[in-house]
Amino acid sequence: MRFRLTPRETSFYDMFAASADNIVTGSKLLMELLGADASARAEIAERMRAAEHAGDDATHAIFHQLNSSFITPFDREDIYNLASSLDDIMDFMEEAVDLVVLYNVEELPKGVEQQIEVLARAAELTAEAMPNLRTMDNLTEYWIEVNRLENQADQMHRKLLAHLFNGKYEAIEVLKLKQIVDVLEEAADAFEHVANTVETIAVKES
Repeated sequence: MRFRLTPRETSFYDMFAASADNIVTGSKLLMELLGADASARAEIAERMRAAEHAGDDATHAIFHQLNSSFITPFDREDIYNLASSLDDIMDFMEEAVDLVVLYNVEELPKGVEQQIEVLARAAELTAEAMPNLRTMDNLTEYWIEVNRLENQADQMHRKLLAHLFNGKYEAIEVLKLKQIVDVLEEAADAFEHVANTVETIAVKES
């Protein structure tokens, strides 16, 4: 890591870690949704909305700190991109839960549980990685594994689409379920964006 003669604002590290921990909370709510009946889903959606609002607050706190800090730990653009991508993950997860409730989906198609398991694993890896931004140590395996998970999520998404269009579902049901699995795929993409941003930061700081 480059030697620096100037002090750096270190609270960003704690805020990124808090944002990532909140994403783990969101991924656990997604997992909880899988085993919940219709009557319990509305309450899970309420908790997910609260988690999404907490994520928004964390993102706004990072932006406020960014705007008020003269010296930052790494490039301002990278801080903005990292905070925005973390926020996107929570937005997509909350949207998926909300759609399940709004559409009164009785049963999610087989394969969605695997999508959510991938998101949960990516959330754990992201939460483990954020504290390492302080030293830029032990991050290579993180972004490699998240990129592998995103490729896995792509394959799952394609299989789910093929399943939805196999003629067994009513057209309106296909539209509902496709929107849900598409949003879960966008969450996987957002995890990859976070990992790519971390890689960019690490390369610049090396």
